[in-house]
Amino acid sequence: MAKAMVVEFRVLPPMTCALVKDINPLASLQLSSAHLPTRIRSVSSNEILPNALRRKHNPHWTGGFSLGVDLGMSRTGLALSKGFSVRPLSVLKLRGQKLELQLLEIAGREEVDEFIIGLPVSDDGKETPQSNKVRSVAGRLAARAAERGWRVYLQDEHGTSEEALSFMIDMGHSKSARQNSIDAYAAMMVLERYFSMAGQGTELVLPKQLELQEKLRTGPPKDADFFPEDFDG
Repeated sequence: MAKAMVVEFRVLPPMTCALVKDINPLASLQLSSAHLPTRIRSVSSNEILPNALRRKHNPHWTGGFSLGVDLGMSRTGLALSKGFSVRPLSVLKLRGQKLELQLLEIAGREEVDEFIIGLPVSDDGKETPQSNKVRSVAGRLAARAAERGWRVYLQDEHGTSEEALSFMIDMGHSKSARQNSIDAYAAMMVLERYFSMAGQGTELVLPKQLELQEKLRTGPPKDADFFPEDFDG
C-alpha cells in the first residue's frame, strides 16, 4: 500500500525586540516554548489498517463493517460485509452531493466504518478517464467520512462486472433481475476481492486537512457490542 508522506511542522510566534534589564535567559526560553502550538503531522497509511488486514492479523477480530461501492455514470451499486458475510445491498440512482450524503446515511445505518470503492483500470492495469472521476468522488467522500472517523479505500475493480454477471447467471437470476441488480453484485465482487487479498493493494484516500487525518487515526467511537472489554467496570 502507498505511504503518505509524513510531514512535521510548527508555527513560531512572531519575534519582538525589546530592551529588558536583568532578564533570566533560561526563563525566557521556557516562556517561549510554553506558547508554541502542538505539533501536527500527516498520517501514514500504515497507521490506519483496513478491516480486511485487521481480520487477517486477528481472526477473532469482530469490529468494523465494510461498504463496497461500484460507482457508475448514473447508477451506484452497494454491497455490505458484516463479519464474514458479503451480500449485495442496493443500487442508487443519484449523483454528486446527494449520492455522497446518501452513502454516509447508509453507512451510519449499517454501522459501517470503511468504504471500499472500486477503481476502474484498463486491461494493462493503467487508469482511465473514468478512474479520475471515481477518484474525485472518493476524495470528497473521504473528507466527509473522516469527520466521523470512517475511512475510504480504493480497490482495483477490473473485471468485477463480468464476474458479477457470471455469478448471477449461475444463480439463475432472470435477465431483468440482472439488469436491475448487476451494479450491487459488482460491488459485492469488489468487496470479495478486497477480503480475499486481505486488503493488500488497496489505497487509502486521505483528506488534505490534518485535523481530519487525526480523526482517522483516532477512529470512530467504539461500540460496546464490538469492544465490551473497553466498557467493563
